Amino acid sequence: MEVRHRFRETTTSITRYSSVPDSDAGTLFVSYHMSEQPTPFRAGYVAIVGEPNVGKSTLLNGLLKQKISIVTSKPQTTRQKVLGILTQENYQIVFFDTPGLLRPKYLLHEKMIQSALSALQDADVVLVMTEVGKGTDLPAAVNEYVLKKQSGTNRQPLILVLNKVDTIERSQVLPMIATFDALKVFDEIVPISALKAENLDDLLQTIVRYLPEGPQFYPPDIVSEHPERFFVAEFIREKIFDSFRDEIPYSTAVEITEFKEREKGKTYIAADIIVERDSQKGILIGAGGSALKKVGEQARQQIEEFLQKPVFLELHVKVREKWRRSEQWMKRLGYTSE
Repeated sequence: MEVRHRFRETTTSITRYSSVPDSDAGTLFVSYHMSEQPTPFRAGYVAIVGEPNVGKSTLLNGLLKQKISIVTSKPQTTRQKVLGILTQENYQIVFFDTPGLLRPKYLLHEKMIQSALSALQDADVVLVMTEVGKGTDLPAAVNEYVLKKQSGTNRQPLILVLNKVDTIERSQVLPMIATFDALKVFDEIVPISALKAENLDDLLQTIVRYLPEGPQFYPPDIVSEHPERFFVAEFIREKIFDSFRDEIPYSTAVEITEFKEREKGKTYIAADIIVERDSQKGILIGAGGSALKKVGEQARQQIEEFLQKPVFLELHVKVREKWRRSEQWMKRLGYTSE
């Protein structure tokens, strides 16, 4: 199998790749020339998979040029696959941002893995994402859940996405690509910086080449099929992840209990923040309710920006022991498709 990547000069009927000269300040952009032949419309599903905290959600937001997937500095932020739709003149890509692949410790972790695997099963193309700081050894979870399942007629195109290339010298990127190339498992290797939106256009063009020809699945003005309640709950949970340390974020879930749009006045939203212990409830509320008030203010601002309307947000903290181990709570919070 020949792996094509942007540092190797390759000519196809669509794109001619050429390396950027070393004197060009170390940039990672690539030049390409489109053929004049009619371009067929392509549409397909693309799963973004990898370990926790390698930048999958940042990548999805960057590709869509708007925020639909929450991002924090902590691992395991994404708990469900988040669907994002990118429609252009000649293609439509339905992305799945997936939970990080990990060894499950709770029922919640098992549901997260199931969510990622369901995205893999539905995908026409798989982006395996890693970051350059992790070296050239692919994580055991990636091997187990992704690479071992790619064989025979069921094999999907695999694109290795090397993230955070802005954090190392350009001269270090080529040897890393050569090492991954030698594995003979990836159809393409694309280095990017998701945070700085570097080389994302090249990644998109690479994805499109592997999409099947066919009509779009969604109207062109649709960016996601998730309801507004889903995003509101995610934005609240994001602020909890940003504001608290240790076990608090991971022991927390958000359930929207009321969502009332009003013709006049603010949209009323009530949400329960679920924790496992009374001590966690005390930390989330804070002295005189100060911690909860801060989370509410930050979440409200983001929700208003997302909904494009004023919002009255009311938060309550409730203790539900061992909810992360409860099948009933997994279903109630939407962490299972059953």
